Amino acid sequence: MEEPRTIDVLSDSTGETAEKVVRAALLQYPKSGAQIRLHTRVRSKDVVRPILERAARERALLVFTVVAPELREFIHQMTAELSIEAIDVIGSLIGKLGTFLDRAPIGMPSAMLPLSEEYFRRIEAVEFAVKSDDGKDPRNFRKADIVLVGVSRTSKTPLSLLLAQRGLKVANLPLVLGAALPLELDNAPQDRCVGLTIGIDQLCEIRQARLRQLGMPGETNYGMREHVRESSTTPSRCSASGVGPWST
Repeated sequence: MEEPRTIDVLSDSTGETAEKVVRAALLQYPKSGAQIRLHTRVRSKDVVRPILERAARERALLVFTVVAPELREFIHQMTAELSIEAIDVIGSLIGKLGTFLDRAPIGMPSAMLPLSEEYFRRIEAVEFAVKSDDGKDPRNFRKADIVLVGVSRTSKTPLSLLLAQRGLKVANLPLVLGAALPLELDNAPQDRCVGLTIGIDQLCEIRQARLRQLGMPGETNYGMREHVRESSTTPSRCSASGVGPWST
């Protein structure tokens, strides 16, 4: 059996950019078994050298994002000497931008740059999403950029956090069979309220998988098709709130 191939991801910052690029590309090779080794905050030749020597021995692919010109040039030189397959994710882009903008880059890793207003906006949005998850504080519906509403397991929380990382304040509310919608939903800007839908078969499958994770029987109402269908019908006040559709 062939040994899984290794991809060394090297960065002078957090490595998030390079890792995301690699993982996105690997989605095109779902059975590759490739392993990623992440090397972050690599900012000296002494730290780079053993990483590259190991990559050469193991015939690993190197993907790197390094903004310091001297260190980047050193990596290019060593990968050529050691015959390492390497991809410079950001170097050529920095060069092209410099020519296009007619400016010299500052050559400083992003992790060393001053925290921006955008950074603090995103942090605030994530905190808001956590405090407003699962209908915890309906008063936040009016303050939210988006209010997500849907039955259990329609990915309200993951979507809330994903949008929050983009700086949006998101609240979410679960629809529960027999439970009335909070009055605060009526006071929220209706064009910011979004109802999440999903196919019944898919929802049943997701809920039954969740029950198995919890060690509970799949015959529990939570995962049964008829109960799921009933719990997904329009709540009594949905049309009044102007939000929808709810049916899956």
